Amino acid sequence: MLDILVQEENERESGETGPCMEYLLHHKILETLYTLGKADCPPGMKQQVLAFYTKLLGRIRQPLLPHINVHRPVQKLIRLCGEVLATPTENEEIQFLCIVCAKLKQDPYLVNFFLENKIKAMTSRGSASVISEEVLKGQDSLITGRGQSVQPEERSATARAEHTEKADDLPQQADDLSFSLDELNVTSSPEASAVRPNHDYNLVNSLLNLTRSPDGRIAVKACEGLMLLVSLPEPAAARCLMESTCLCELLTDRLATLYKALPQLVDPLDIETIEAINWGLDSYNYKEDASAFPGKRALISFFSWFDYCDQLIKEAQKTAAVTMARAVRERFFVGVIEPQLMQTSEIGILTSTALLHRIVRQVTSDVLLQEMVYFLLGEHREPETLTDINRHPLRHRLIEHCDHISDEISIMTLRMFEHLLQKPNEHILYNLVLRNLEERNYMEYKPPCQEDKDIVENGQIAGAVDLEEDPLFTDLSPDNTLLNQEWLSASPPISPEHPRNDGKTEVHKIVNSFLCLVPDEAKSSYHVEGTGYDTYLRDAHRQFRDYCAICLRWEWLGSPRSLEKCNLEAPFFEGHFLKVLFDRMGRILDQPYDVNLQVTSVLSKLSLFPHPHIHEYLLDPYVNLASGCRSLFSVIVRVVGDLMVRIQRIPDFTPKLLLVRKRLLGLEPEGPIIDHMTLLEGVIVLEEFCKELAAIAFVKYHTSSTP
Repeated sequence: MLDILVQEENERESGETGPCMEYLLHHKILETLYTLGKADCPPGMKQQVLAFYTKLLGRIRQPLLPHINVHRPVQKLIRLCGEVLATPTENEEIQFLCIVCAKLKQDPYLVNFFLENKIKAMTSRGSASVISEEVLKGQDSLITGRGQSVQPEERSATARAEHTEKADDLPQQADDLSFSLDELNVTSSPEASAVRPNHDYNLVNSLLNLTRSPDGRIAVKACEGLMLLVSLPEPAAARCLMESTCLCELLTDRLATLYKALPQLVDPLDIETIEAINWGLDSYNYKEDASAFPGKRALISFFSWFDYCDQLIKEAQKTAAVTMARAVRERFFVGVIEPQLMQTSEIGILTSTALLHRIVRQVTSDVLLQEMVYFLLGEHREPETLTDINRHPLRHRLIEHCDHISDEISIMTLRMFEHLLQKPNEHILYNLVLRNLEERNYMEYKPPCQEDKDIVENGQIAGAVDLEEDPLFTDLSPDNTLLNQEWLSASPPISPEHPRNDGKTEVHKIVNSFLCLVPDEAKSSYHVEGTGYDTYLRDAHRQFRDYCAICLRWEWLGSPRSLEKCNLEAPFFEGHFLKVLFDRMGRILDQPYDVNLQVTSVLSKLSLFPHPHIHEYLLDPYVNLASGCRSLFSVIVRVVGDLMVRIQRIPDFTPKLLLVRKRLLGLEPEGPIIDHMTLLEGVIVLEEFCKELAAIAFVKYHTSSTP
């Protein structure tokens, strides 16, 4: 029959329907085949019918689905797919569903036949009839028993209320889904295998059922079919998919189930080092894995499904993407992850933060990233005050974890924030830092007078402190100003277009301010090869270029906001995030080496952002701070002052410092424990951090000064 139809179409002009096709359509041959397939009579008939439908839709070029005698039996056949998992016809079922999805992708308007067809038929019988709950699914406006039209907004609220009532009666569906470490895919109990059994099945429901197939190939094909459906460009189709199916619920329920199936105790290093996850390649063989650990299969399954949700939202039509991302936020982030992050068990906090860190790294969808950022940080954009830092409890708790009594929790949370800052979302940096620097009220503003202008013309900065007069820099001599070093020769030359005294502090003064912060007796890098300043310059140039690319579309100001337009009278608070980082930085001489590395890493990442206020506040030593305010430079100055006092109490300080540096670099074998190890390691991190800040300041100046 198929061969005859194909031959007939080939012999006729394009778009002309032949007598055989006319007979097929008018005599409802497809309805008859569906009835035989449903009964599977004779045995094996369902498989043959599915194959015939698939080939008919795939090989006939003229549009068949708009015909009522085609799309009606196709819709009925769709309901048979995915009813029972691991059936002999599963392969034919998924091939049939995928060809239907492909046809819908070609002609998106056809989706109306599959999601609203039965509703139209029911409503045509008269609004006075009582329409069952199964029929109400997918309708744009409901008809009540009195004939009144209910708008979509009211319908969605009604549906939510009914769903809530049902949820109270049913056992927790997510808990019914049993997860086995011996099975890669989530298997479900018979009660949960059907998607909302009281409702009509449709294309989405059948595909969602088949995503649970024990056969990984079937599950991946079902996921691909869903990807096609959510990407349909028609707003009506997207609305129907989101409001009239349980796609969002099942995506998030699966996420929650897989997350809850993870072991309570997972080594954070295992979570970090697990290979890159791709949802379409969720294949894992425990016996062949040399780096296997308990819970690895569960982790791969969870992150594979999260990757799928991320990609689905990335490909989806705009309104569908927003709806799905909000569902993930409300049903998974808030409902499942937040209680884990807010707990008091240190082991639980560490595991959940490590999982969150991996999730942050893995998100690529802009819409899902936005919802995740709002979940973590809140939506507030006004300046923070000390009294309202607990306004968003999760944000407050996460920032507090950066200064946790457990070093492991502190390091993991700081790493999470470090990766979050590198995400292409403007709200992250604004919420954490920029909103508190907007008014520049960290500065003490003195209206310029003639005397200041004369000083500036003579090459000095008004109100700046000369390093040679500063008691902390009495060791500064012409030999160690580093002005003749190779790296500084790249400084842009003085030209009419780029004069030195353009209102910016001269870059060589800034660079030297940072390089000379650590006194000579506390420096050890010049004794070891390969630890020079040039390596930081190369890294800073590459990283700054990457950050500029991220921030390009945010349309930041090129220069600081005019002080005349700023509210300098407002009390300044650096914000909870910078407060914790500065507090940590102030204790650099008394903290473990790994904590110091992570704190300085986050601060250097912040310094790289090409925003003038961030540059001024974090990288300009000569800014006139208002009373009671502190900057990154002032925090380091206090640390150095403390260090100079403590150096005097430690005999053989410089040789010990050099030995510790060589051990850290692996140039010296581990030997006897050295006294004051934490202090010595802190001094080394401090020296390297100052070199890194100098390099960042130089690169940012050089880039902004280049025509």
